[in-house]
Amino acid sequence: MAFVLHTEALLLKTAELSFAESLLAYFQRNSAFLKGVEPKRDAHFYTLEFQEAQLQRDMEAILQKTGVRFYIFLKTDPDTIIGSISLSNIVWGSFLSCFLGYRLDEQLQGKGLMTQALNAVIRFGFETLGLHRIEANIMPRNLASRRVLEKCGFREEGISRKYLKINGVWEDHVHMVLLNDNDKL
Repeated sequence: MAFVLHTEALLLKTAELSFAESLLAYFQRNSAFLKGVEPKRDAHFYTLEFQEAQLQRDMEAILQKTGVRFYIFLKTDPDTIIGSISLSNIVWGSFLSCFLGYRLDEQLQGKGLMTQALNAVIRFGFETLGLHRIEANIMPRNLASRRVLEKCGFREEGISRKYLKINGVWEDHVHMVLLNDNDKL
């Protein structure tokens, strides 16, 4: 099952194995930038084999209805991955919730692209998947990420102490949530 979302400047596509080289190039290009906001990566992460396996896991998550990851492309360069957004750990039933994760190429920060992309994925999560709640967790010092979430309507619900191990250190995270206020759910 494949999904494609469109914004003014972007294409957001779910995983295809053909993305592996572009995905590897994305992580190589952004390795220093992502180091401060993501888990520690070993050398195997930066291999085509690892990225192909990740894309396969992404495709399986869609089939199992446990997650959806969109890879972000500029419409003007539809072959180069510039980031990704995931709705992961989807819980169905009476919870209808998931976690949001996202990343964007360092060179494209501050241009409104992530806000565009997040709004499209949020609509997909609420309207297509029927989710009630999307949760995001960000480090308090990541002010740019917090501003993006606030622009998209997320509200802070608290602090999660030592929530994720980022680059080898347990980091506190601000817990932010967006609710689907559609009363028909």
